[in-house]
Order: sequence, then structure tokens, then C-alpha cells
Amino acid sequence: MKPFLFLGTRAEDAAADSEYAAVLRCAGLDERDVRRVRLERDPLGPVDLADWSGIILGGGPFNVSDPAERKSAAQLRAEAELHDLATRVVDADFPFLGACYGIGVLGTLRGGVVDRHHAEPISAREITLTDAGRADRLLGTMPPTFDAFLGHKEAVRRLPAGAVLLASSADCPVHAFRLGDNVYATQFHPELDIDGLVLRIDTYRHHGYFDPPEQAEALMEMARASHVEHPTRLLARFVELFSC
Repeated sequence: MKPFLFLGTRAEDAAADSEYAAVLRCAGLDERDVRRVRLERDPLGPVDLADWSGIILGGGPFNVSDPAERKSAAQLRAEAELHDLATRVVDADFPFLGACYGIGVLGTLRGGVVDRHHAEPISAREITLTDAGRADRLLGTMPPTFDAFLGHKEAVRRLPAGAVLLASSADCPVHAFRLGDNVYATQFHPELDIDGLVLRIDTYRHHGYFDPPEQAEALMEMARASHVEHPTRLLARFVELFSC
């Protein structure tokens, strides 16, 4: 089997390692099956799509809608590299699954608009599949409605041309979409479990996801009381569909 390429953007080691471990666990992959690149730290370098089974992009504190003057040099470099890669991926209809930040990367292609209009606080929210989502070979393995962990400052306001809407929530119209047959983005986090969310709440308590930062303890209790069980199957299904 060709390996998968995992791209992360988290500068905080504990959160970055937890996300990577969760992706491996949920996807049923071993480290030998994956090459990991931390884009907040290292340049992407050349990517020959023929070398990979597929690409998975994790989330993180980068937002494409951040004002340009507030973006670090690392963020600007990662954005440029991901934009070039995403353009190639879409043109080739190459297997790609981007979680949360993937919405920003793919959502700005082909006339799409990503802004702060449909942000959602850190929470467990009900996600509803569209008719196309229920028929989709990746998302269609999910129940028609399911709870998922999320928390995002930006979201898709206008879908890229040709994109197929797959899922929505009450406050965010675009929670998943597909470009072509093989390129996917989700606003919710398919890899995230309770322990992972508690760690991220603690790690990012001063990153503006909630205010005041003292809300962190209440959010951790919310996470521990939640029953989120279905989203993690998306990663295993992605691997099942595209391993080659």
C-alpha cells in the first residue's frame, strides 16, 4: 500500500501529537503507513501525488480569514503551499480529506468564500447530512444526523463552483462538501474524542475560541458529558476507499 500524507499546522506539541495519534487510531493506520509534515514548522517540499494513497489535513489555529498583517511568516508560507497543493489535488481529483482548516483551504478555491459569518463555539453539535451526503460513499456511512465536536472562527459562506454540499448544522450551512469525486472537507473534527477536545480546550484557552479564558473548565465538563461516537468512522472509511 502506498502511504498517506498527513499535514498538521499546530505549533503546540501536545495538541499536535494528540491530533496525529487520533488520526492514526481512527484511520487504523500505523506510523509506517503515514508521512507526517508539520507545516507550521517545516516547508512542505515537493509532493508527487503518484507517491501517495491520499492526503489528510488536520485542523489548527490558522484561519484563512485572519487579517494579512496578523499572519505569521509560517502561516503565510503554509497557506501558499496548501493553496498550490489543493489546486493540484482538485484538478487531479486526488483523494483528500481536510478537517476544519481543510474547509478554509478548499473553500477558497473556484470562487468560494470563507469568512467569520458562520462561526460556532467549541461544542458538540448536531450535524445533518443532505440528500447528497446520505448518498455519498464517504459521508453516507454516517447516520442521517449525528453529533460531532467542533469549534471554529470561520466557515464557508459561498461554496466553490461545482462543490457538492454534504452536511450542515443549525448555525453553519456548510459542514462538509465534496469537489469532484474524491476531494472532501469537513468543518467538524472527525478525529476528535473527549480526551482530545479537553486537551485542545486547555491548550487554546487564550486563542480567542472562548472568552473569558476561565470558561475552559465549564467547556471541559461539557466535553466529558457529550456522547460523540460516529464521526471517527470517516477516517477509517477514507482509508478503506482510497488505499492503493
